[in-house]
Amino acid sequence: MELADLDLSKTYTYADYFKWTFDERVELIKGKIFRMSPAPNRIRQEITGTIYRKIGNFLERNPCCVYVAPFDVRLTRKSKDDQSITTVLQPDVCVICDPSILDDRGCVGAPDIVVETLSPGNSKKEVKNKFEVYEEAGVKEYWIVDPIRQTLQVNRLQDGRYVILPALTTEDKITTSILPGFSLDLAQLFDKF
Repeated sequence: MELADLDLSKTYTYADYFKWTFDERVELIKGKIFRMSPAPNRIRQEITGTIYRKIGNFLERNPCCVYVAPFDVRLTRKSKDDQSITTVLQPDVCVICDPSILDDRGCVGAPDIVVETLSPGNSKKEVKNKFEVYEEAGVKEYWIVDPIRQTLQVNRLQDGRYVILPALTTEDKITTSILPGFSLDLAQLFDKF
């Protein structure tokens, strides 16, 4: 089977997604197929890797876990049944503090933190579609990293809606109440570029 064999106007579930064997990476957002960008460029990969390492090192003696793409995050609306799940994403980085939502195939439920690093081919998808599904699913914080502008935008869930905080720049540090004591200097994150 190839991606070209699928009807892109159709709505799919995780049960369908799990059976696909083609090489192209895709995500499902509300049942619709979204092609993922080609392999990330070097700068995007280094930024994502740095965030993953910094959080991972911080969590060494912490019950929370950090994962890096490719790692399936299945966002549920009603049921955890594969036939009911219509949103499957592969965030660049995600932090999960509730081990009950982890299984052998990834995560089924909302991570505590999701980090997406923008690239020219996916900016619209991250900012609009993923913002909506992460908010609906109850992801507590959605970080959007923009390597070109060297900013990090934090969207923090409050009363079921995201509050969009002022963008952080190389003069700032990212901290979060989800991981008390964690801090990442954005000058360090972007200093090579």
